[in-house]
Amino acid sequence: FQRFKGRHVLDRHADGLEKCIGCELCAGACPADAILVIGAENTAEERYSPGERYAKVYEINYLRCIFCGLCVEACPTEALVMSHAYDLSSDSRDKLIFTKEQLLVDAPLQRRPSDQELAPGEEVGDFKILKEGLARARAEMVPPTGRMANGTGKVL
Repeated sequence: FQRFKGRHVLDRHADGLEKCIGCELCAGACPADAILVIGAENTAEERYSPGERYAKVYEINYLRCIFCGLCVEACPTEALVMSHAYDLSSDSRDKLIFTKEQLLVDAPLQRRPSDQELAPGEEVGDFKILKEGLARARAEMVPPTGRMANGTGKVL
């Protein structure tokens, strides 16, 4: 369940400013063309993000999204995160186009300790189990004999 990629959320900084800088890299990385970002310039009177730009319009069309996570990988500020929310059903197509107001969280997301970098050589959870299972499978493999199925050694 920890690796499940569900509904997207836009994160904030601790001071309340949006992390999204409207760079549109997530929209460019999306293979399904499900993301629309229109950036605008911050002003001294209206500051939405710490940078020069912010996302004036941010929409994700969940009718097109394939939940691949490429948009999250492309985000340079780690503003876009995939949550564990999975219930995206609706009786209207318009309700499945999420706007910036629907995606933006009220407070900064708390990162789990498992999201932190591991020390070199350190392994956790499923990866350790997978690695041990692969080593066991390799040890049990029978080395090839060089003979074909009919036992003659000739290439058929």
